[in-house]
Amino acid sequence: MTKVAVIGAGPSGLAVLRAFQSAAAKGAEIPEVVCFEKQSNWGGLWNYTWRTGVDENGEPVHCSMYRYLWTNGPKEGLEFADYPFEEHFGKQIASYPPRAVMFDYIEGRVVKAGVRDWIRFSTVVRWVEYHPETGDFSVSVHDLVKDSVTTDRFDYVICASGHFSSPNVPEYPGFSTFNGRIVHAHDFRDAREFSGKDVLVVGSSYSAEDIGSQCWKYGAKTVTSCYRSAPMGFKWPDNWEEKPALERVEGKTAFFKDGSSKDVDAIILCTGYRHYFPFLPDDLRLKTKNRLATADLYKGVVFVHNPKMFYIGMQDQWFTFNMFDVQAWYVRDIILGRIAIPADKETLLADVADREAREEAYDDVKSAIKYQGAYVKELLADTDYPDFDVDGMCKAFFEWKQHKTEDIMAFRDNSYKSLLTGTMAPKHHTPWKDALDDTMEVYLQN
Repeated sequence: MTKVAVIGAGPSGLAVLRAFQSAAAKGAEIPEVVCFEKQSNWGGLWNYTWRTGVDENGEPVHCSMYRYLWTNGPKEGLEFADYPFEEHFGKQIASYPPRAVMFDYIEGRVVKAGVRDWIRFSTVVRWVEYHPETGDFSVSVHDLVKDSVTTDRFDYVICASGHFSSPNVPEYPGFSTFNGRIVHAHDFRDAREFSGKDVLVVGSSYSAEDIGSQCWKYGAKTVTSCYRSAPMGFKWPDNWEEKPALERVEGKTAFFKDGSSKDVDAIILCTGYRHYFPFLPDDLRLKTKNRLATADLYKGVVFVHNPKMFYIGMQDQWFTFNMFDVQAWYVRDIILGRIAIPADKETLLADVADREAREEAYDDVKSAIKYQGAYVKELLADTDYPDFDVDGMCKAFFEWKQHKTEDIMAFRDNSYKSLLTGTMAPKHHTPWKDALDDTMEVYLQN
C-alpha cells in the first residue's frame, strides 16, 4: 500500500489530512497517511504555549504566538471553503478573532473530519532520506514520550512544518552590555510585561506593527520602532515614533542612523524568520527566501529536484488557510494520480522561473495580493476543493489595507461580509484597543 508522510500538524499539515479524508469520504481509495507532530497537540503556531526556548522535551519551542494576538487580517480572507465560521460557531462572529477563537475554529474542522488518529503527537522527525534505487524515502522519527527512535519507509513526503518558528536574530553593537531586556518576536508572550516601559521594536513588517501595538494597548510608556528600508508610515499614537535603522546601543540608549537616540528599557527584535529544515538532507531541502514565488517549487508545492517531495504553505502569505487547502488538495491529486507532473526537470524549473519573474514585475501591495489570488485560483481550478470567491477576498484585503491607513489602532473594529455565506460580520462588542480580556468566552458574547 502507498504510504505518505506528513511533517507537521499545523494548518498546512491538517489541510493535507482533510484533503485525503475528503477524497475517502467521496469513495476514493487513499494511501496510508501518517502525520508527525512534535508538539503534544495540533494547531501549529496556533497551539499557544507560555514556554520559550525549549519545550517540555528539550526541543526548540515551535510557538511564535503571543498571548493577546488577534488576527491581523479579516477572517473573511482565510475562511475554509468547506467549513464556514457560522457552521462552527452557530452564528456569524466579528471579523478579527483573537487567538483562542481561531484555534477553536481550526480544530473544529479536523475534529469533524475525524483525522486525529492519523497523527503521531510528541514525535519529531529527525531525518529523511531518499533511496533512488527503490524510489522511496526512509523517515526516522523520535517519539519523545517513549524516548525511542524508529525508521519507516514512505512513498511520498509532504513537508508542512511552517516557516515562522525559527527566528532570524541579528546582533547590534552594544547588545551584550544592554541594561535591559532583549527578546525576539518568537519569544514574545505577554505585552503586560512591558507596561510602563520604553520599548524599542526593531523592524517594519507585520510583527513589528502588531507587537508594538500590543505593547501600546497594554500600557507601554512609549513605543519606538525603527526600519531599514522604509517606515511603516501609519498615523501612530502620540507616544509612538518611527526612526531609521538602529546602529548601536550604549547602556540603555539606542542610537539611530539619523543621529538621534532614545533611552529604552526593552528591545523587541521583529526581524523575521528563516526557512529551516534540519531534518532534511541537501538534496531534499528547500532553500528559499520568504517570498510569494518560492524557489524550486513547481506550482508552489512540488520540489523540482525530487517530485515525490512536496512542501505546503512555504510562501509569504496574503492568503493563508484556504491557500494551504488548495495546495493540499493539489498535492493529494498528484499522489492519487489525478494530476500529472511534467517528467522533465526543465519544464518544472521553467514554471518556477516564470512565477519568480511575474512576482518581480510587481512593485505595489495591490498587485502582490492579486498575484497570490491568481495563484490560488490556478490550483483551485484543477481540484474538487469547493469553489470560493478569490477576487472577493482580494477586495477584502484591499479594504483592510485602507482601514489600516485610516486608523492603525482601530482597523480591527471594521466588519466584512463572508464570501461563503454572504452574512455580514457583526461589530465586536468592544473596540480592539479596549478589549483587554480576549478569552473566547468574552469574545463570543453578543
